[in-house]
Amino acid sequence: MLAVIFISRTAMGLMYQSLAAVGSFVVDDLHLTYFEYSLLLGLFLLPGGVMALPGGMLGQRFGSRHIASSGLALMLVGGLITAQSPGFALAAVGRVVIGIGGVLLNVGLTKMVADWFTGREISTAMGVMLTSFPVGMALAMALLPLLAATHSWRLAVNACVATTALALLIQVFLYRDPAVVAGAASAPVGAARLSGHEIALSISIGLAWGLFNSGFFVLGGFLPPYLTAMGASVPDAAFTVSIGIMVSLVSVPLGGYAADRLGRTNLLIVGGCLATAICTALMPLLPAPTVSFIVMGFMFGLPPGAMMSLLPQALPASRLSTGLGIYYTVFYLSIVGCLLLAGAVRDASGGPVAPIFFAALVTVASLPCVALFRYLARERERLKAPVRV
Repeated sequence: MLAVIFISRTAMGLMYQSLAAVGSFVVDDLHLTYFEYSLLLGLFLLPGGVMALPGGMLGQRFGSRHIASSGLALMLVGGLITAQSPGFALAAVGRVVIGIGGVLLNVGLTKMVADWFTGREISTAMGVMLTSFPVGMALAMALLPLLAATHSWRLAVNACVATTALALLIQVFLYRDPAVVAGAASAPVGAARLSGHEIALSISIGLAWGLFNSGFFVLGGFLPPYLTAMGASVPDAAFTVSIGIMVSLVSVPLGGYAADRLGRTNLLIVGGCLATAICTALMPLLPAPTVSFIVMGFMFGLPPGAMMSLLPQALPASRLSTGLGIYYTVFYLSIVGCLLLAGAVRDASGGPVAPIFFAALVTVASLPCVALFRYLARERERLKAPVRV
């Protein structure tokens, strides 16, 4: 089941990166400005702030498997629209449809992992799931430019559509809910209404996850321009960023495994966040930032599996899908907001180094949110405990 989930989310990574991997061909063929091109890239994230909560509530009503399959189907349709677009407007529609599908898929797959692994190595499973998205991105960067150069960018995007269709078929025919595999009837659909305490739990850890990832997104967007400003070539700057991403592909599942085996979730989250922030802040101060970025890529992989496992362990399964909808709403809004702030910081400072320090600050800012989540979770358990007389 985890392999099915991995394949589905890998297809999402491919589809997300499909446009960036063939960007120069798209700009030339559709006669885009670079603002229009960057907007097409950002439209994948934009629906998240609007659709995550409805997606979670729909998942609560119809089941996570159906929502995840619907997400793949929407991504497939959006990819077809993008590949056939004659200009910016239709391509924008396609990217929005892909983004909506990606939101539904994220919510559905996270709930599917929670259904199978809560109470048994959930941090490891979450780490494996999280690795799949950058695997898809890496495959896109390795394969799609060659297809675009030898044939066309439209064929490259359609190749991602075909991969998404295959992932959809695999999910529809191979995925089963845990209750069905165990020979029981499907679990009844729970009430979608969360208590105020459960909403607070979802918001606090969603903000923590969003801020933690925002640091990496900001760094990925603003480190290459900083390196080129310091004299590196564009390929060398891109190579430096790609190394950090590849290192994180190894460390993310390792971090989840360590959380399950050692049981030191707080230590991995706090230590990983602090180490990531320190390595980020040191990059502009060291003569060889590549080494610091590689170390940062490894440290970045320590918290995700543990952090992603917190909400499924705090909310009852009957209301987790709705909680994940709130969680991902805050997550997407956090990333968009931090990217906008990073751009404003870059403009206000007049230099390329300020966004790097901003990325470090944003990473550290996730820790108070984790602390708030832990406090709320303890209070919830205290209130549920029987009163001794």
